[in-house]
Amino acid sequence: MTDGRDDSSSRLARIERLLEDSGRDVVPAWRRVTRGETRWAVSAVILVAFALQMTLPHRLAFQPYWLLPALELALMVGLFVANPRRIEPGTRWLRWPSLVLTGVISLANSWSAARLVVGLVRGTEGLDAGPLLLTGGAIWLTNVIVFALWYWEWDRGGPMARVMGHHQYADFLFVQMQSPETAPPDWEPVFLDYLYLSFTNSTAFSPTDVMPLSRWAKMLMMGQSSVSVSIVVLVVARAVNILR
Repeated sequence: MTDGRDDSSSRLARIERLLEDSGRDVVPAWRRVTRGETRWAVSAVILVAFALQMTLPHRLAFQPYWLLPALELALMVGLFVANPRRIEPGTRWLRWPSLVLTGVISLANSWSAARLVVGLVRGTEGLDAGPLLLTGGAIWLTNVIVFALWYWEWDRGGPMARVMGHHQYADFLFVQMQSPETAPPDWEPVFLDYLYLSFTNSTAFSPTDVMPLSRWAKMLMMGQSSVSVSIVVLVVARAVNILR
């Protein structure tokens, strides 16, 4: 009788362990505590934005033209030195310098875009099609990077909050969240996913396969589409007019 009870108890214990394991497997990586993503991708893209801003005509830049790019570079180097590898709980204090860096890049590019649009409307910009297309392309691509950084910084509270699994509900719905069988069990969005989101929103002027869920995400995507279509329409129209 004792052996039978022991056998039943062991089977019950195995069933409980299996249920616990299956319950853990059901929870997707983007909803639980995970290892932080690396900083290499976001650092490389910020360097691209810095390089693009340095190629713009000085008359379109915030004056003095070197001020904001120099501040961007100083902030990026400081962030990279403070945490060159992964976003981890111990680096939570770096969130504010990271937000300031994104804000500075946004200010510099917004200033250049506004100056370009005003110049095109007044007829003082775009005397040569080639340089105009290059300038418009640089501002447009920097705009893609800027919004990718904002999406990355704010989705579910930012990269640090995502590492800790603090937010249950997502601001952006990726395909892998809807269909977890299409991705590895440890999949969660990283910066390159937000860069893809920003690029497709700037080219299609609307959501593609990533859906905004929260109101702020919808408003931010609407703002990006508005800026993107303004730059593309005005620059291309002016360039075509010059070539004719």
